[in-house]
Amino acid sequence: METDISVLEQRIGYTFRDKALLHEALSHSSYANEKKKQRRSNERLEFLGDSVLSVVVSQHLFQHFTDLPEGELTRLRAALVCEKSLHGFAKQIGLGDFLLLGKGEEHTGGRERPSILADAFEAVIAAVYLDGGLEAARTHILHFIPATLPQNSAVLFGDYKTALQEVIQKNPEEKVEYLLTDASGPDHNKSFVIEVCLNSNVIGRGTGKSKKEAEQMAAKEALSLMGYET
Repeated sequence: METDISVLEQRIGYTFRDKALLHEALSHSSYANEKKKQRRSNERLEFLGDSVLSVVVSQHLFQHFTDLPEGELTRLRAALVCEKSLHGFAKQIGLGDFLLLGKGEEHTGGRERPSILADAFEAVIAAVYLDGGLEAARTHILHFIPATLPQNSAVLFGDYKTALQEVIQKNPEEKVEYLLTDASGPDHNKSFVIEVCLNSNVIGRGTGKSKKEAEQMAAKEALSLMGYET
């Protein structure tokens, strides 16, 4: 556990005037319950941070993807603010090192739990917002949003098979198949080669340590060859 919150302030590029806000944002309910009235949990801040995050990301997508319809904007936003995404953002700044957890959560791996890290990330957003206003929160949030975003939300998290399927579905008569063409190596370190075919024509090839990984790599190559950003 890291106790010097100035290190966290350096990582997020924001210095709090009211340090108590940051302490509250880092206080999990398990810790607050142990301290009883001495400490508030970050749950209320998480509630506010969720809304601030949604507003900032929505405006960013609205301004930068002027040709996308409402449905695609909604899907992109959902991909950026989901637990998996926020967990990744939290890990970028080592947020788990600064969390204040109860003994039970501490001993059961709470610092690495995606839901706890995602909630704390939203709570920190709210703390920045309350301490420095919307522009400070916007600057903090956009630091984690990639400069360029693929228009297909599935690509954001490496789900290339889903992204490829969504592209192909625009033409219902088309059929995609994944074929295993090679498997080599000992059982503990196998390598698989998968080809993805569109109407029997090979459109991508991928290699991985599992069939699923090889399929994703084959789909990624197919998307790239079709001109989609991956």
